[in-house]
Amino acid sequence: MAGDDQVREGEITLPFDPGAATDGPRCVFIGHVQSPWKSRAECPRNISQARGRMEREGLTAALHIREPYRPGLRELAQFRHVIVLYWMHEAARHIIVQRPRHMPGARGVFSLRSPVRPNPIALSTVRVLEIDEAAGVIGIDAIDCLDGTPLIDVRPWNPEIDMPPGWRSGEE
Repeated sequence: MAGDDQVREGEITLPFDPGAATDGPRCVFIGHVQSPWKSRAECPRNISQARGRMEREGLTAALHIREPYRPGLRELAQFRHVIVLYWMHEAARHIIVQRPRHMPGARGVFSLRSPVRPNPIALSTVRVLEIDEAAGVIGIDAIDCLDGTPLIDVRPWNPEIDMPPGWRSGEE
């Protein structure tokens, strides 16, 4: 394990080191996303669109955590929102400047939220609807990716930490 190997009281360790994998990237998938979107054509362009469609159409989504990672869900229920990081596995990785259909002109990948990027990692902040720790399922209000998308991480959203300084609702 990288860094400090000291295990503190109350901590739970995995029986393996995910960072020691030699058969690919040093990122492990902790589970997958369950979404209503079965094809890229069906997928909303962003989380805001997904939220609107899912609410209107009564659709559901969930994050499924693989068994070894389920102890990591402990105490997550105290948070109303989580930040979800997921791997857009069907996205192209070789386009560094893109020309989005919904914007004029070309833009560099780092000025876009497009999944098409060198590392197709997507991020969304979603509302937690329910958590089943034993089954490893987090019900969420919306998501903008394909059903089965690999899940990288789930983190609690905390307004004191995650809200940019000076930002107030309704301002740009």
